[in-house]
Amino acid sequence: MGEDGADRSGGFGEQLLGRLLDRARLLPPQLVAPLIAEEVTRIGGRDLSILLQDYAQELLVPLPGRMLHAGQPEPMAGTPAGRAFLSGKTVEVPQGGGGVRVYLPLLDGSDHVGVMALTLDSLGEDGRRLMNRLAGLVADMLVTKAAYTDQFFLARRREPMSVSAEIQWNLLPPLTMSVPQVQVAGILEPAYRVAGDSFDYALNDNILHAAVIDAMGHGLDAATMATVAIGAYRHARRVFISLAEKYAFMDDAISRQFGPDHFATAQLMHLNIATGEMELVNAGHPAPLLIHDGRVVGQLESATTLPVGFGGELPRIMEHALQRGDRVLCYTDGIIEERVHGGEPFGEERLIACVNRLGEEPSQGLRADLRRLSHTLKRERGGRTSDDATLFMIEWRGGAADHFSVLG
Repeated sequence: MGEDGADRSGGFGEQLLGRLLDRARLLPPQLVAPLIAEEVTRIGGRDLSILLQDYAQELLVPLPGRMLHAGQPEPMAGTPAGRAFLSGKTVEVPQGGGGVRVYLPLLDGSDHVGVMALTLDSLGEDGRRLMNRLAGLVADMLVTKAAYTDQFFLARRREPMSVSAEIQWNLLPPLTMSVPQVQVAGILEPAYRVAGDSFDYALNDNILHAAVIDAMGHGLDAATMATVAIGAYRHARRVFISLAEKYAFMDDAISRQFGPDHFATAQLMHLNIATGEMELVNAGHPAPLLIHDGRVVGQLESATTLPVGFGGELPRIMEHALQRGDRVLCYTDGIIEERVHGGEPFGEERLIACVNRLGEEPSQGLRADLRRLSHTLKRERGGRTSDDATLFMIEWRGGAADHFSVLG
């Protein structure tokens, strides 16, 4: 029993989670959040809020619903909810009138879905374990139910979204992934008008497969080409082995569908997460930046390869060896070609300076660091993003997969 009289023991917790899971299975999506609020009252919780990240990754937006506390959206920067979301760790804030406000990250695997906030009169170790398990179950339920409704999408959307942006957001994998050996994170701008930029990744055994693409043009034409490029990449990834074959398959798909005057630039990567060995094909894209101890130490160079769609020859694969803790930053040309003071391009030097300046501050984790970089770059560009501007970052930590105990 907690000090407030609520039973948060292991047996009671199992019953609560089991009951929540059993009841949610057949509920329509709009009743899931009220069900969670109802069950939270059984453990002495009140003022439950479920906060989802908006598409620009600036705010945490309360999900509306019966029995939910729906206040104003909370900024990610400088708020307890934002700290919980970006760090993936629970934040507890004692209340002046007694009790504690608890902010629990909602994690689907390692992808950050949002935050669950509630107030309790007291919180002991049994309660903390139960809250963390409840948050994990809530995140899984929200992700599952989101496939059946527009409710969660509409809550996250803070301004009108173009059709091309709708296509691109539906095309993306989770924005973050984290396992002990490697982390990835990505961000798209402008969130509500993005068209031709996209990225994709998959972790198959010890190989992280990753791709960043930038389809020429704007609007629906670019979004359609990006869809074909990512679809071809995924198909090739699941059939072929080498980067060269993936490039050839994507090149053929774009050429056949759109003709010789259309193309997409691309970066294709294989990273062995046990050894840090990286293979890279750079098809007309800005070269990725290698970051060590928070500073850019150089570019990951690659042999010249034509963009996909031009019918180029099979590319030569460049190999690089990462050190533990290294980060690889991929970006599209919208980052460096945006015009700033006097009409000159923003440029790679300014990008590197921003990376190095932020690297002098303590790391808040890959997701939070990439978000800070994206927002810093936008401010440095005067708030303008006239072309798609995508960032995708990989952090390699190393270690064989079987070194990490599944029971630990």
